[in-house]
Amino acid sequence: MSRMTTTPAPALDPRADIVDLTAAIVDIPSVSGDEQALADAVEQTLRTHAPHLTVIRDGDTVIARTELGRATRVVMAGHLDTVPVADNLPSSRRTRDGREELVGRGTCDMKGGVSIFLALAVETTDPDVDLTWIFYDHEEVAKADNSLTRIARTHPEHLQGDFAILGEPTSAGVEGGCKGTMKLEVTARGVASHSARDWVGDNAIHHLAPVLERLAAYEARRAVIDGLEYRECLNAVAITGGIAGNVIPDRAAITLNYRFAPDTSPDRAEAHVRELLKDCDVEIEVTDSAAGALPGLDTPPAREFLAALGDDVTVAAKQGWTDVSRFAELGTPAVNFGPGDPLLAHTDDEHVPLEDLRQALAALRRWLEPAGR
Repeated sequence: MSRMTTTPAPALDPRADIVDLTAAIVDIPSVSGDEQALADAVEQTLRTHAPHLTVIRDGDTVIARTELGRATRVVMAGHLDTVPVADNLPSSRRTRDGREELVGRGTCDMKGGVSIFLALAVETTDPDVDLTWIFYDHEEVAKADNSLTRIARTHPEHLQGDFAILGEPTSAGVEGGCKGTMKLEVTARGVASHSARDWVGDNAIHHLAPVLERLAAYEARRAVIDGLEYRECLNAVAITGGIAGNVIPDRAAITLNYRFAPDTSPDRAEAHVRELLKDCDVEIEVTDSAAGALPGLDTPPAREFLAALGDDVTVAAKQGWTDVSRFAELGTPAVNFGPGDPLLAHTDDEHVPLEDLRQALAALRRWLEPAGR
């Protein structure tokens, strides 16, 4: 069911030039938690221009499906939300170093991918595979708030398929799988005292020195899986402790962020950190974790996808965490593929090359055309 709104959804033309469509989507602000206007616009576009699709509204997530009875189902997913705007809306165009770019919040992460999926959802009426298009909310926030978490729990059938493509920015190349992610709180305890009489206290901050020494000397693993190299990372990302300039602190903590290869489970990742710090006088608590996803490039749909893209496409490991992990949990191999440089995501100068938009659209169109399958 659609939500009742007091203002009409902005109109989108899914058959417009892909650059114009992307700009129109970017210009509808949709910071995490405020995606309704864009979700309304996407829903209205699909209901108006895509009668071949069954459209489902679940909160601020819009799902559209073909029901053609094909032997294979492919899921195409893109998130609607962005990180907060940084004086980079509305979008604008520029030419820099001879390259045309669309500039603005979300151009790269990942409204370029959303615009391509929306255009293809409307125009692809008779594919050789059944298609599920998912435009979802709350990706840029905690895992518990991500709408895919809710849908996986309440309607897992909406996410099921034989292969999935997440429209994350990859510079129109393919990035297989993703690394797992974990946050840990490492806490040292001491005894508070006046700093002028430190012999009666026990400085908790000093107890963290061995932890920092081991992190500084740590040599991260490089795992090669299906020919793709995943580089693990274990880092201190925050330190807290102390209450005043003349008090020996009785508590201090380091927040760790661990990015581990997809052949490692969260349990094994936690065990690895505990083993690394086993002789340190600290408490360790996992505060958040999510498994990675294996590349899945050896499945028939993935091989067909790569063949359609051609020999010139780059194939690499996804060095971050993405929602391909959620599809992997459901047994669906998934890859990341979309326009834009992932290093530009969340930056004030976020932008996408116009050529990336056109190239990614052409590649997916080529793959979905029945004559080419």
